[in-house]
Amino acid sequence: MKRVFLTVLDGAGVGYLPDADQYGDVGACTIGHVVEKCAPQLPNMAKMGLGLIEGTSYPDKNAVCGAYGRAMEKSAGKDTTTGHWELSGVKLDKPFPTFPNGFPADFIARYEEAIGHKTIGNKPSSGTAILDELGEEHIRNRTPIVYTSADSVFQIACNEAVFSREELYEMCRIARQMLTGDLCVGRVIARPFVGEKAGHFTRTAGRRDYAVPPFGRTILDAAQEAGLESLGVGKIEDIFDNRGLTGSNHASGNPACIEAWLDYMRRPFDGICFTNLVDTDMQYGHRNDPEGFAAALEYFDAKLPEIQSLMGEDDLLIITADHGCDPTFPGTDHTREYIPLLVWHKKMDKVVDLGTRATYADVAATCAQWLGLPDRFGGESFADLL
Repeated sequence: MKRVFLTVLDGAGVGYLPDADQYGDVGACTIGHVVEKCAPQLPNMAKMGLGLIEGTSYPDKNAVCGAYGRAMEKSAGKDTTTGHWELSGVKLDKPFPTFPNGFPADFIARYEEAIGHKTIGNKPSSGTAILDELGEEHIRNRTPIVYTSADSVFQIACNEAVFSREELYEMCRIARQMLTGDLCVGRVIARPFVGEKAGHFTRTAGRRDYAVPPFGRTILDAAQEAGLESLGVGKIEDIFDNRGLTGSNHASGNPACIEAWLDYMRRPFDGICFTNLVDTDMQYGHRNDPEGFAAALEYFDAKLPEIQSLMGEDDLLIITADHGCDPTFPGTDHTREYIPLLVWHKKMDKVVDLGTRATYADVAATCAQWLGLPDRFGGESFADLL
């Protein structure tokens, strides 16, 4: 077997990028600030070189074996889709559109006609705050809640006692078809919730993302076309609109996603398994909860020995992120940051400094070289350094 296990700790950036002033993110450093505030114990990532990555602030710099570094985002933007696409080999020249004043009134009118319901909201908001503000009105009037954020998203929240998940998903599919051209957001997101009154609403595990198909060829496409397995765990299938995948487990939450990943590891296959671990971003980064973020990092770190034990002699593990989401930074939005690189395989017998990579696409180039594929996606592989 020859396999790559590419894993994204969502939102786990390691320091603001040189152009962070254009995004209002100067001073952000997600892992560094979480480490400084909460002192999480991450001994297994430290063995791979975590403490040697500039910006992590992790005190243990006595790496045993592994490759470490960081990467810059070449694409414009700081959202989930942009980050994952660049990791997979697709760079964007301009960011997906955002709507700080809500979506145009004429679009909302056309959307309401298409779904057969009036909507409420249509403004940027925290997902939990808008439920407290509009959840009771939504239940009374059966009016879906439409909202956005600093990211390029069109989000629809519905109480599961008012609209079934499938009804909500259909509203999202309609929105995805309508949001084109200047309105082409990166993702339409279904946000089902439960509860009867403000202060008691809770979002459920039925979240579903509807992304536009990647604008170019990805490592997933290349693997699938070469007859290799191309597996997604968590919201990977959403981010890539299912393109390039030969299999997927849409698990929800880090524990379930890690178990789904481990299940794939136990199967014999050749190819790539791409996992997103969303809790650091969704549950803790956006909610300004550094303690929760630290606990999620510790949980992942504690699972690393089991992950490494299931790797074959020709398997490669890459741990990285897609952007920052500093829970100590003002606001609740993503932050424009470097992402960490921790890389390991069983035959490694040294510590390797990968430096600062000029693009996330170096990850795609490395995956391709490891799997014997000719594509490099405009990146520079670091496989030979390993």
